[in-house]
Amino acid sequence: MVGELAGNYSTILMMFGFAVVATAPALLISRMIAPRKRSNPVKFLPMECGQVPSGAGRTHFMMQYYAYILMFVVFDVMAIFLYAWGSSILSLPRTATLPIIAFLAIMFAAMAYALDQSRRRNIW
Repeated sequence: MVGELAGNYSTILMMFGFAVVATAPALLISRMIAPRKRSNPVKFLPMECGQVPSGAGRTHFMMQYYAYILMFVVFDVMAIFLYAWGSSILSLPRTATLPIIAFLAIMFAAMAYALDQSRRRNIW
């Protein structure tokens, strides 16, 4: 039982080991060849495309695209789950259709909420 469980995770452990083996030398070599002298203090000033920034750093953003962002997230999540369900639909029993219908109902309710929010311009 333990050997079988370890066998299931062996590829993940090998990938993690490869990631450590591949990144550790890169970090060490970059540390070794990096210049050690003190740099110019101007280098550490905040810059915008090489220019000294002007004006306030924080500005007010209007939320006029909030509903569209919600709709994108809903469609994105829906597409991920529908693709997984649709690619294995032939091997699933007919009762597997009920959970996806419930999922679609929840997603379309979220879509209706986003559309309702897009109509309500006074919240912005």
